Amino acid sequence: MTDETLTIDVVSDVVCPWCYLGEKRLEAALAEDNAPVSVRWRPYQLDPTIPKSGLDRAEYMAKKFGRDGRLKTVHDNLVRLGAEAGIAFAFDKIERSPNTLDAHRLIRWGASAGVQGALVDRLFRAYFTQGRDIGDRAVLIDIASGCGLEADIVAKLLLEGADEDVVRREIAEAQAIGVTGVPFFIFAGRLAVPGAQDVSLLKRAMGQARAAMAENAGAQGPERKSPPGLTRARAKSPSRPAHRL
Repeated sequence: MTDETLTIDVVSDVVCPWCYLGEKRLEAALAEDNAPVSVRWRPYQLDPTIPKSGLDRAEYMAKKFGRDGRLKTVHDNLVRLGAEAGIAFAFDKIERSPNTLDAHRLIRWGASAGVQGALVDRLFRAYFTQGRDIGDRAVLIDIASGCGLEADIVAKLLLEGADEDVVRREIAEAQAIGVTGVPFFIFAGRLAVPGAQDVSLLKRAMGQARAAMAENAGAQGPERKSPPGLTRARAKSPSRPAHRL
């Protein structure tokens, strides 16, 4: 039987406010869709050079945006757009700019436990509305535990460096297929939509991807299935499964 589940890969970074906005807009689009969907969160780091201990947020953002008011303009716009999507951005609460590699490892492990989406949402909310340092392993363990993962196992895996290489490889795969900014949505491994697009556009993309899936199934027969990587042609799925928690 032909698999009718639409797979949506979302390449994102949990310190990207546009990714949080994109998550909520996708959530709204899915709420208006009754067909089967599988959402997979893929890692990306906007700045992998940030040290493990993180950086002072105010100084870091000043170096990126200057002190001429540009950052306030960006934040004000995001606050307005976030409110429309149900996000209460609180940029003034954020004190640290974290390295997000550990957060992406946690998101990976959440997939095997069926709580990946919940983890992503908790991480976004913790950082952007509560100002928590999601580069702090104690914070990550607390968030993981709140989503039903075993805190002791998560702590052990973080300490051992489990899956650091896998996450870095997935980030490299995303870059290899042309992802230079996030969020980046890939529908059915074939239709790419960059940016935190409106709900209506995401719904159209879902419809187009399903139409392409149906056409492909009709042309190739039910025996062939799309590969599970980021795209049909180039990216591959992780080479080994995530740790089970």
